[in-house]
Amino acid sequence: MADPALNDNRPDWPLAIYNALKAADVAQVCYVPDAGHSRLIQLAHGDDAIQTTVLTTEEEGVALSAGAWLGGQRAVLLMQSSGVGNCVNMLSLLASCRFPFLTFVTMRGEWAEFNPWQVPMGKATPAAFEIMGVTVFRLERPEDAGEVASAAAALAFDSDQPIAVLISQRMIGAKKWTGTK
Repeated sequence: MADPALNDNRPDWPLAIYNALKAADVAQVCYVPDAGHSRLIQLAHGDDAIQTTVLTTEEEGVALSAGAWLGGQRAVLLMQSSGVGNCVNMLSLLASCRFPFLTFVTMRGEWAEFNPWQVPMGKATPAAFEIMGVTVFRLERPEDAGEVASAAAALAFDSDQPIAVLISQRMIGAKKWTGTK
């Protein structure tokens, strides 16, 4: 059944990701507020079995994910590509301690970007993760969301690997300035 919150006929990729996270027994979702993740965040907030935490900065989510694992739970970090640079130092914790880690990153600085400040970090995001030992998956098509999310969760939590799923800006849609004159 289509969700009335969606205004088009595209697959409900946030719901597909949410369902994959539920199937992977994710119990915590942490995030810095982001419009690209808004539906996924709403789904997590609406689920009494998932604890949600609003972060002040993205690197807190790396530490929260490690702490959740030590406490016997699985966590996921939701962030935008502009926040990846904030995490580089904390990502060393994952390699040093071999913690599983899963993050979903909405990309900026690519498809129809209006803000030139987003472009450099958007370009650097995959390399920043890879240089810190994080395996990068790319999600380009809404219909692949459930499969990619399931595969990423399995690799992260079953093999104690750090995984980042980069969600194409094209999937989220072009953003526009909304200021007043």
